[in-house]
Amino acid sequence: SYTTDTKSREENKKTLESLYSLSVDIKKIRRLKEWVLLQDAAYVKEIAGILQEMGADETTVANIIERCPEAILLTPAEINSQRALWQLVCQNEKQLIKLIEQFPESFFTTEYQQNQKANILFFQELGLKNNIITRFLTSAPNIFYNPVEKNKNVIETLQRNYLNLGGSEANMKIWILKLLSQNPFILLNTSTAIQENLEFLQKNDFTDQEVLQLLSKLKGFIFQLNSTTMQKSMLFSKNVFKCSDQELKQLVLKCPALLYYSVPVLEERLEGLLKEGISIAQIRETPMVLELTTQIVQYRIKKLSALGYDIKSGNLESLNGTKKDFEVTYGKIQSKKERPIFNPVAPLHIED
Repeated sequence: SYTTDTKSREENKKTLESLYSLSVDIKKIRRLKEWVLLQDAAYVKEIAGILQEMGADETTVANIIERCPEAILLTPAEINSQRALWQLVCQNEKQLIKLIEQFPESFFTTEYQQNQKANILFFQELGLKNNIITRFLTSAPNIFYNPVEKNKNVIETLQRNYLNLGGSEANMKIWILKLLSQNPFILLNTSTAIQENLEFLQKNDFTDQEVLQLLSKLKGFIFQLNSTTMQKSMLFSKNVFKCSDQELKQLVLKCPALLYYSVPVLEERLEGLLKEGISIAQIRETPMVLELTTQIVQYRIKKLSALGYDIKSGNLESLNGTKKDFEVTYGKIQSKKERPIFNPVAPLHIED
């Protein structure tokens, strides 16, 4: 643990000199984490040496230290252990240094090295590709801080439930790997929470097949919810769309966002759509439109209106989908508008 009592301490001159010699912007460090400069021991030259050994040039080294100044407080032994650890999943040192430059905080968190190593080996055994594991290391590093037993426990709970819901043994591995790739944060949940959420869906008359369908559609986000919020969201949708339990179930299967988003989020999105002159009946017909933020909906409506497309009288399918999906739809509407109407019986004027 490093002291953060800055008043009575002075900056370490040796650290400052070493940082100057590497062209590091010290003002930046003072602004972000001045306490690093007050520590008695720092390994500036050693850490820079290891990074250079891996192929980092002077600018890259300075950039890494500016973004994660506490790196200089780690010992060379700690950095080398972390380097060996990440090399288990990196193709080469060139890729490793690129990752360190983009995600220095993830790399320089070394206090969970044993757990990190055990989890990397577990994920490899599970069949996750190394490029997916490196993505987890950088974008979801805290799943590696768990003891490996906890992660194994969550995976076993998912596997058991998948089979209980009628999933086949042959597809289970693909299903688990896909779920993890889409949402590694599943591993931050407890096995109990996962169990409770699945039971909630079954109590609400979703068949085993439908529960499986929802799990795949929600990319595992359902495990980050709880039965209270899901119940509130479902009740809100039932009142808004004035539908029976069976109709509500069909809407949720069509648009799992009705289960996933909280009432305030659904309210805000619904209001945004109504302000644009869209009716509840239209939304009920295409509930997936609630997966989009109000800003995205407004932007898309504006673009379509410019083409003379009236969203109030048409269906909402044209608003749906990812950015790429929308661009395809928009392109089709645009080319339809620009294409001259061809009359097959009109005489053709051919130049002599």
